[in-house]
Amino acid sequence: MAWLSLLLFLPWFVLLGALYWLFPRQPRHAARRAFDAIALLLAFVLSIAAMLWGHHIGVVQSDAGPIWRQVLAVLYAYGAFLAVLVGAILLRTPWLAQRATKAASKRAGGSS
Repeated sequence: MAWLSLLLFLPWFVLLGALYWLFPRQPRHAARRAFDAIALLLAFVLSIAAMLWGHHIGVVQSDAGPIWRQVLAVLYAYGAFLAVLVGAILLRTPWLAQRATKAASKRAGGSS
């Protein structure tokens, strides 16, 4: 039953992961593909760990129904997935700008 929450959110994770992978469209070089692949893999692995942890700790209130264990697990999984993707976006944007600046300076220095 612990994996049910991941199964239910897997299509949404695939959609968010595809949007992260596809945008911005340029630059698309090997280093960026590697960065994005590592970020998506880390997001997926951490969401599984968070889901299992959320399912394990369950709900503190004893009068809560059994569905709340699944709800808590999926909330933790979703939060972990989004946290990794947001962190990756915040890191990727300046990193891509820095690589573009270095590439432009190499072209300008090499053409002189």
